[in-house]
Amino acid sequence: MNWQDVQPDSMDRSTSSIKIHVSELRVGMFVSKLDRDWLETPFLVQGFMIEGPEDADTVAEYAEYVWIDAVPTNWRPPEQRTGLKAAIRPKATYINKVSAREEHGQAIKVFRQARQLTKTLVDDIRLGGAINTEQAKATVRTCVDSILRNPDALLWMTKIRNEDEYTAEHCLNVCILAIAFGRHLGMEETDLEKLGLCGLLHDVGKMRVPLDILNKAGALTPKEFNMIRAHTVHGRNLLLSTPGIFSVVVDVAYTHHERIDGTGYPRKLPAEKISRFARIIALVDAYDAMTANRCYAEAIPTTAALKNIYKDRGTHFDEKLALEFIKSIGLYPPGTIVQLRNELVGIVLETSQKYRHLPKVILIKRGERPLKKEQVINLADVERGHLKEDFLIQRALKDGTYGISVAEYREKGLVFRTAS
Repeated sequence: MNWQDVQPDSMDRSTSSIKIHVSELRVGMFVSKLDRDWLETPFLVQGFMIEGPEDADTVAEYAEYVWIDAVPTNWRPPEQRTGLKAAIRPKATYINKVSAREEHGQAIKVFRQARQLTKTLVDDIRLGGAINTEQAKATVRTCVDSILRNPDALLWMTKIRNEDEYTAEHCLNVCILAIAFGRHLGMEETDLEKLGLCGLLHDVGKMRVPLDILNKAGALTPKEFNMIRAHTVHGRNLLLSTPGIFSVVVDVAYTHHERIDGTGYPRKLPAEKISRFARIIALVDAYDAMTANRCYAEAIPTTAALKNIYKDRGTHFDEKLALEFIKSIGLYPPGTIVQLRNELVGIVLETSQKYRHLPKVILIKRGERPLKKEQVINLADVERGHLKEDFLIQRALKDGTYGISVAEYREKGLVFRTAS
């Protein structure tokens, strides 16, 4: 096939959606509809841009005809786009040194110790104490070591949450998720340590915001909202007065709520003035917040959080990094509670590189009713013709739905694995 590039975002909005054969797909086209159900495909979101020949080849494996839409007309040449190609160009290649099962015991120790140290650090700052830089760096170092051995074990520790300790656990989770994402991007080990410290301390300024404002369940007044927003300034000031802190950590605390389209806070920075590290933490921060129960909002499923990130790519988030982050998390990451079309409910155990939409699942209930015997099935058997199509995933559920707790199953020794 002779590939031709269509300038991204260059189609006329007045153009209606048109049906074409997959052989006619070109780079830059926006696919809005397939000739089959999206749930029967491995695509992470409904509607996506064809960014390379490999995307079109993947579409061709699952559909014969597609519908393409008009996209925004404000096309800009590559050198002026907000996405940072360098941000997703691998510099280092990592392999898992041990299996997830082997790392499980060590990861539990790392997580428990890191959680306690993070809570102590947060409490000390709230009481007016100084930031213990060496303690913070040591916490990050243990997380980096575990993630470099095998990221899956420690990542699943982030599923264990305590709503009463949201701020401390959120800081640690952002640290862990950022390091794992940095590993996915191929960042050097020294940068992973800096990125992890950025994640751990990104919200340190919230320790200067009154607890009754931070924990308010109702709508904030304009004055209260400004007090929340001021945590970025408080964080910068706290970190500037802390010896031994990398300058990038100060920058991230100050700029992780800036947006690519220039509408963020506190300074409404244009995209070119937002650092790579701040762009990464902005993504991870939003994802962890959306998937956690907060005083003012309930958690949403992983798939819903990723759809929000996809929707806000190029405006709130760096587009290239957002797409890479979605890839790194996956459609149904291990530990996701899912309900099938036949109403069976279970937990995703393992994902497949080939069939991302068809993971291995441990079936636990049919709706509210527990099964007499829990069973592990491979949903890829639907594609092979060994299971009926009613075993396809209908939706992802948030933790705790139907009384199913991922943490409880994790404590039973259940091991989750991602695609190799």
